[in-house]
Amino acid sequence: MNKIDALIIGAGPTGLFTAHQLKLIGLDCEIVDNLDKIGGQCIELYPDKPIYDIPAIPECTGEELTNNLINQLKPFNIKFHLSERVDEVKKEKDNWIVKTNNDKIFSTPNVIIAGGVGSFEPRKFSVKECEKFENISLFYSITDKKIFKDKTVTIFGGGDSALDWAVELSKNSKVNLIHRRDDFRAAQATVDKVRKLAKDEKINLLTKYQMSSIKGENKLESIDIKSDDDEIKTIKTDYVLGFFGLIMQLGPIANWGLNINKKTIKVDTEKFETNQKGIYAVGDICTYPGKLKLILSGFHEGALAARACFKLARPNEKYRFEFTTSSKTIKDRLGVKGD
Repeated sequence: MNKIDALIIGAGPTGLFTAHQLKLIGLDCEIVDNLDKIGGQCIELYPDKPIYDIPAIPECTGEELTNNLINQLKPFNIKFHLSERVDEVKKEKDNWIVKTNNDKIFSTPNVIIAGGVGSFEPRKFSVKECEKFENISLFYSITDKKIFKDKTVTIFGGGDSALDWAVELSKNSKVNLIHRRDDFRAAQATVDKVRKLAKDEKINLLTKYQMSSIKGENKLESIDIKSDDDEIKTIKTDYVLGFFGLIMQLGPIANWGLNINKKTIKVDTEKFETNQKGIYAVGDICTYPGKLKLILSGFHEGALAARACFKLARPNEKYRFEFTTSSKTIKDRLGVKGD
């Protein structure tokens, strides 16, 4: 049994930064994630997609952000348990006993849920024949945009992911963007950019169409799209991308006695503690009045949850806030030499 000061569930950006904050104040923590890699949705869904709202970083990709957070953690030698799902959480005196699907057991006074919105899978095309092309020439997320260079890519969807990737891939690929409506759900600035690229014939924009069939033997050759008035168009394409959103599943978390509302967990805004003492929720999975689903917000939530953990992990010690610019103790933990 691993006895630690805090266990973090989720190795996305919020979980990584929360681990940094815990180690910075001298608490021992480990991270469990059901994915086989560090980075959460940033790595799983948009490793190459530009992110513009990280403070002091004008632009970075999901992969770059993840790598920077991992580098920030290097002085602390955090232990990760990947491809592990937390199945059971139960109270034993002042500690939580946490068990994974691989029978690892943790004893800790603090559990921080930083698992995004639970496990997720993409909404898929309804055309059954699409299955044989999945992960070969038809994808629901992008892990390596270089494979699309100088190819014809047909993107379906009307949200941020579809439009962002249409803009990005149009730089080096021939892009068809297909949506079932004239209106888009993406940020207006991105919509305006897409319409400008369509006007300049750098994106082939087709609205009020949906896929009706997909064709090819050893490789994808073409697709048929059908309009609202039953007009059929055939499009030759090398790749198809579908961005229809995600189906969210909380999984075992739903059975932990937490105050769950619409697949999010209610927390206070002092400690980001749930209705269960010693269990916190940070990042996209938590909700409170005024909540913004931003990575920046997750960092703030993780920092406050970490300080709250100190009180349960070190009940006989008084927590003393220290600035990283002046604290010798913190500099020692970071391995920083000199004044």
